[in-house]
Amino acid sequence: MTDACRIILADDHVMFRQGIKNILEKKKGFEVIGETGDGFHLLDLLEDMTPDLVILDISMPGLRGIEAARQIKKGFPGVKVLILSMHRDKQYVRSAISAGVEGYLLKEDADTELFAAIEKLRQGGRYLSPLLHGELTDELFQVEQKEQIVPESEPLTIREREVLKLIADGISNKEIGDLLFISVRTVENHRANIMKKLNIKSTAGLIKYAIHKGYNSSTP
Repeated sequence: MTDACRIILADDHVMFRQGIKNILEKKKGFEVIGETGDGFHLLDLLEDMTPDLVILDISMPGLRGIEAARQIKKGFPGVKVLILSMHRDKQYVRSAISAGVEGYLLKEDADTELFAAIEKLRQGGRYLSPLLHGELTDELFQVEQKEQIVPESEPLTIREREVLKLIADGISNKEIGDLLFISVRTVENHRANIMKKLNIKSTAGLIKYAIHKGYNSSTP
């Protein structure tokens, strides 16, 4: 590919972000067209710019990185997303892949793997940091496809079912957001959609429905 890869960087650690920007701009064929430390501002940038790739961290103020990635894939499906994070826990990686990102790179691998990850994504492939390879690889890159499968008799999406289970367990909106790596506003939107789909007017009604369906923390 001869055209320059247009990139937006999103990381609330300014020094780290500037370091990645310097690395990218020293190599021919890469152009950083925007940068931010906030998830909501990232979405605003995407309205005004057309990047080929967004590189973003998970831990950001405002809109969290994983939820930002989900919004990017929904509103700008042609934009590739590479998570660049210090988090190597399986749950973080699973959530990122479920959000539709094409790659997950650990910050500790960035000095040797950044360009390899970008090129893999530009070629239409998927990328997982070398330190995360092994049993994670096959499992995680199948998550996105699996989570799209919802029984025809179930009116709720997979994500709405996850939220409903947590509501039934008495978990607050903020705690649900923390557990699912989404914003409180997104949790509230899911709750409203669930109530509308099920024609339920109260939390007690949601809990009753969840119990009737057999939903709890161990339900798949």
